[in-house]
Amino acid sequence: MSYRLLLAALAVLVVLLFAISLLIGPAGLDVGTSIAGLLNGDNEAARLVMREIRLPRAILGLAIGATLGLSGAVLQGYLRNPLADPGVLGISASASLGAVIALYTGLSGAFALALPLMAMGGAVAAVVLIQLLSGTHAGTLTLILSGVAITSLSGALTSLALNLSPNPFAAVEILFWMLGSLADRSMLHVYLSLPFMLAGWLMLFALGRALDALTLGADVASSMGIRLRRTQWLAVLGTAASVGAATAVAGSISFVGLIVPHLLRPLVGAQPSRLLTASALGGAALLLASDIATRIIAPGRDLKLGVLTAIVGAPFFLWLVIKNRRNVL
Repeated sequence: MSYRLLLAALAVLVVLLFAISLLIGPAGLDVGTSIAGLLNGDNEAARLVMREIRLPRAILGLAIGATLGLSGAVLQGYLRNPLADPGVLGISASASLGAVIALYTGLSGAFALALPLMAMGGAVAAVVLIQLLSGTHAGTLTLILSGVAITSLSGALTSLALNLSPNPFAAVEILFWMLGSLADRSMLHVYLSLPFMLAGWLMLFALGRALDALTLGADVASSMGIRLRRTQWLAVLGTAASVGAATAVAGSISFVGLIVPHLLRPLVGAQPSRLLTASALGGAALLLASDIATRIIAPGRDLKLGVLTAIVGAPFFLWLVIKNRRNVL
């Protein structure tokens, strides 16, 4: 399959899944009523369901999936590690910690935007810590170790918040948010998170040439005019802006950034820049499909999106580990 044909097929798949996401839900609206509610709004109930419930969910599914797929492809290319994903820098864990603090302190109940704002603050704090820990001229190994340290610290503090939760209801709220979901999101969440995700995409897409050069090694890339420090900043800040905003509104959704680049790499070849757009489209398709599946598999049980992606992704991750181990042996 040619590269352009692959991108066209992925784009058509994303559009199709986006449309299906708009048409599926517990309200039981038929296709005609759904389209009418989305376009003209004469039916007040249909307008409310389509514009305030289903449309934000579909937009966030597309944007967050694209964010996770794109950031996963960039990090695997930059770190030259096929097992890297957006969580490797500790940004997802730090954003989750910020949201947990908002839930734990009750700020989320007093101020509706406290949770996503605190989560994005956690992502910013992760970037600052990464730069402090890795220093001015950090290599990829130092960056990974810094991310592991931040992830461990954020995870420990999150566990502490659960342990010291003032009441069981707060603990359940924290736990449910951490499982990841697109349910009950509004256009306010879209307006808050989408600008940060778009800014992150611009930074990550700008890395295509640098990632291609890095396949030849850091020294060769530097001799070709690639500014390694700038590349690191764009990778870290782009991931922080996009993944931090995604985590802020949807919770922790794992494995998408790991799975998608691996599935598409054999189809686009070994050139990292060609993988970026394909991974963004693939991530959007995978997350939209997963969110649709949560509504079909257990429509009355509120199956969490993060749980479903983990169930699918964990066996895939184990397969990757075994495959890489065999290659080494």
